[in-house]
Amino acid sequence: MTTATLSDTIGADMEATIARTTWRYWLALLFAAGMTALGIWAWVQILQDGFGLTGLNTPVMWGSFITNFVFFIGVSHAGTLVSAILYFTKSPIRAGVGRSAEAMTVIAIMTAGLFPIIHLGRAWLGFWLMPYPNQRQLWPNFHSPLIWDVFAISSYVTISALFLYMGMLPDLSSLSRRVRGVRKYVYRVLSLGFSESDGEWALFERAYPIFALVVIPLAVSVHSVVSWDFAMALTPGWHSTIFAPYFVAGAIFSGVAMAIILLSLLRRGYKLQAYIQEKHFDALAKLMLSMSLIMTFVYCTEIFMAFYHGESVEIDLYIWRMTGPSAPLFWSVIFCNSVVPLACFWRKIRFDLRALIAISVLVTIGMWLERYMIVVTSLSHGADPATWGSYFPSFHEILITVGACGWFALWFMVFVKFFPCISISETKQAQVAFSTVPSAGTEDSSEEPHDA
Repeated sequence: MTTATLSDTIGADMEATIARTTWRYWLALLFAAGMTALGIWAWVQILQDGFGLTGLNTPVMWGSFITNFVFFIGVSHAGTLVSAILYFTKSPIRAGVGRSAEAMTVIAIMTAGLFPIIHLGRAWLGFWLMPYPNQRQLWPNFHSPLIWDVFAISSYVTISALFLYMGMLPDLSSLSRRVRGVRKYVYRVLSLGFSESDGEWALFERAYPIFALVVIPLAVSVHSVVSWDFAMALTPGWHSTIFAPYFVAGAIFSGVAMAIILLSLLRRGYKLQAYIQEKHFDALAKLMLSMSLIMTFVYCTEIFMAFYHGESVEIDLYIWRMTGPSAPLFWSVIFCNSVVPLACFWRKIRFDLRALIAISVLVTIGMWLERYMIVVTSLSHGADPATWGSYFPSFHEILITVGACGWFALWFMVFVKFFPCISISETKQAQVAFSTVPSAGTEDSSEEPHDA
């Protein structure tokens, strides 16, 4: 196959992911839209009748809403972070993984950003979180970690969106020459006149690494700031210096698990076995396994330090987590995050897509339960026994959580419908480079490579 034919084949396959729409896609889109509608209905009910419809109470003022916020922020961090690292390491798996991971990042941040507004109760006053000049000279408390979240998340979503968009410029330019109708003009406008000339490619190759370089430290700092929402408080179970690396490792862990789930669905739904290969899942499974070992180490360190410094309140909290009413929650987290991923030590499991999906689903559930355990158990079992209480999400909170999952799935499906889920330009470069490598049996390696 000649280089030109190979390039056309790749372009046609990626165009098919946008043009081809099966009944399964519409059914899944309808299901995601239904989940989103349920969440919106539950939120409207809370806006009308107040927070009495939730399970939040005096000791547990943070519940499922903040759990969802931290969870989706964590999911978002693995996408762009892993994509940027793969870019600098020149990894061959980036072409198949990077685009979907970057889209997952932006959509997960869009989902996470809803929950601070929902948790306000009076969502229409959310604009007061932003520090802007006003006649009443009302300013947010800049000493509050919640305000740090506003700056960190807004910065991260901006850089991540630009990183995703800039990487799509060559693909949008390519699609504008292949498609017809209205989409042709839309892609032409979105490509910003990128014509793939040598000069434009030179500028692109100089500018793109800048965004990738900024994304890596920004991703680490953002989830560290989210961890400070807890670590800056004196609440037992929260006031710990380990929370920043703890949350960053957990973010990569949950994000990789979500990426495996999404990539497997794309591979099966669009028949992209030639581009999303088993080696991609093998590499992601190894990364997920390494993050699982780090999380297990953090769990052990957290419990050890609670007993080591000898504070009775901390010791009582961890004993209560492990043996009290929240024991099923604690041991479910350990099972899903520390035990189940150990199966990835076996190569057969890493190359068994069904087993890998099952492990990733359990990890995703385990990471949500871990966030829930951190938020709820520390508040419900604080330093003063007189303030101890209990909490369980109400029906409306559960519906909003379901709606958030539907919202995330809905926007991801919309994205893959209008934009290529795999980088066309990077896939072409990888495939062409592979096809032009001289074979091992070539006698004279100085000869120019010829078409297969």
